[in-house]
Amino acid sequence: MLKLENIQEPVRNHMIAFEPMFKTAMQSNVALLDIVMRYVVKRKGKQIRPLFVFLTAGLCGEINDSTYRGATLIELLHTATLIHDDVVDDSNERRGFFSLNALWKNKIAVLVGDYLLARGLLLSIDNNDFELLRIVSTATRQMSEGELLQIEKARFLDIREDVYFDIIKKKTASLIASCTSIGAESVGASKEIVKKMHDFGEAAGIAFQIRDDLFDYGADYGIGKPRGIDIKEKKMTLPLIYMLSKMGFWDKRKVINTVKRHNNEPEKVSKVIDKVNESGGIEYARKKMLEYRDKSIAILHTFPESPSRKSLEELVIFVTERNK
Repeated sequence: MLKLENIQEPVRNHMIAFEPMFKTAMQSNVALLDIVMRYVVKRKGKQIRPLFVFLTAGLCGEINDSTYRGATLIELLHTATLIHDDVVDDSNERRGFFSLNALWKNKIAVLVGDYLLARGLLLSIDNNDFELLRIVSTATRQMSEGELLQIEKARFLDIREDVYFDIIKKKTASLIASCTSIGAESVGASKEIVKKMHDFGEAAGIAFQIRDDLFDYGADYGIGKPRGIDIKEKKMTLPLIYMLSKMGFWDKRKVINTVKRHNNEPEKVSKVIDKVNESGGIEYARKKMLEYRDKSIAILHTFPESPSRKSLEELVIFVTERNK
């Protein structure tokens, strides 16, 4: 099993040096804000997105100050979106910690998210990193569009596969693609290389999201969250979409009715999950995940062998084999 600490090896010193820079970017003169920021730093995740930035920069050139600012910009955006997501989803917990809105209520949580976004904008403007800002602003717009598209489609719960891929491309893959684009852009790579790394990140991001979908369907495919959480939230994931596409009209309506009106009834949700498993939906989703993973790795293999290329390939494998 791949370990994240081994994958980080080519850029380990940069990831260590990145920590204090990120903390500094979050500082404020407002006491309440500083208390909240310390809590945010304490509950930080695996920092996979900054790792994508640094490894891509190492693949395409020499890591420099612009790379550090790009990684900081990405992490500020990502942290802000997680805080706002918890408010939107009325979630009281994330990564085993209380969410900000659970501790300080929605008003403060939203303002903290806004503050982090503003810090990212100013960091870019103050250093004339306008292309990095454009990349992240585009990703922010796409993420918002993806969330709103998902909400719109959740009203009817009859999402086609092409719409599903449009949603996750915007909602999840756009952020990973911005990480790899920024990594390449920060070291002065050509537009062709930046575009190539964007495509790499997008394919990896789609594979990442499909893996997340699989967490909803039994221990064999992940233990990171309880079974049925996506169904409870009325999210149409790829395994469920595949099953519905193979059903007759009335059977399909029954399942959609369960997701729509009985999604808080564990016994009925469990029956839907069992049907998805029996339909071949899990195998189909896993096959699609591996297709996108292979696509991203194929793009990497157009670059010469290097420690950064090896670690990027391992990182893609890691995020599609993770258990949480």
